[in-house]
Amino acid sequence: MAEFLIIIGILVLVFILSGIKVIYEYEQGLRFTLGKYTGIMSPGLNIVIPIFQTYQKVDVRVKTIDVPKQDCITRDNVSVNVDAVTYYFVESVEKSILNVEDFYYAMSQLSQTTMRDVVGEVTLDELLAKRDQISDKIKLIIDKASDAWGLRVERVELKHVELPSDMKRIMAREAEAEREKRGVIIKSAGEVIAAKNLAAAAALMAKTPGAMQLRTLQTINDISADPSQKFIFFPTEFMSMMKK
Repeated sequence: MAEFLIIIGILVLVFILSGIKVIYEYEQGLRFTLGKYTGIMSPGLNIVIPIFQTYQKVDVRVKTIDVPKQDCITRDNVSVNVDAVTYYFVESVEKSILNVEDFYYAMSQLSQTTMRDVVGEVTLDELLAKRDQISDKIKLIIDKASDAWGLRVERVELKHVELPSDMKRIMAREAEAEREKRGVIIKSAGEVIAAKNLAAAAALMAKTPGAMQLRTLQTINDISADPSQKFIFFPTEFMSMMKK
C-alpha cells in the first residue's frame, strides 16, 4: 500500500511539474483550454493544466524581414531590381495567433507586393532621388494592412536599386554631359567677368594721364626678366607723332 501511494505521489508531482511553464521577459503566451483561447500568459512562471490546456509563446521583440530583390517596372517603364528590409514587432499577441496562420510569412509576402506596387507608381528619377519618401509610403501601407494581424511596422528601408546595364551607360553619359555643360557655363561666365574688368581698366587708363606709360613700363619689366628675349620699344609719344 505504501509503495502504491509513493507511485501515486510521484505521478501527481510529475503531473504538476509538467504544467509549470516559463515565459521569458521578451515573450508573451496564449493559453488555450480545450482548444479555446482563455487568456494571456505574462512573463514568469505560469501553470498550464496538462491534457486540458495548451499554450503558445510569441516573441514580441522587433523582427527583421529581408525582402528579396523584386523585378519592378517604374511608371516610366524602366525595369529595376529593388530589395528592402522591414522592421516590425508583435503589438497584439492575440491577433497575431488567432487572425493569421503564419504572421512572419504573411508580413514577408505583404512587404514584397507592396514594394512592387509603390515602385510602379513612381518614375526612375523619383525612385533614386526620393528613396526616403518612398520607404515611408511603403511603411504606411504595410502598417495599415497588418494592423488586423496585431503587428506594428517600425520602419521600412530600401537597400539597393539595381539598374539595367544599358540604363547605367545612359545615365553615365548624361552625367558627363551635365558636367561639361557646367564647365562651359563657368568658363563663359569667367570670360564675361574678365571682359568687363578689361573694359573698366581701359576706361580708367584712358582717363588717367600717365597710366598707359606705367602699364607699359610694368609690361617691359615683366618681359625683361628673360634675357634670351629681345624687343624694340617705341615710346607712346613717337606713335603719336607718326599718326600726325
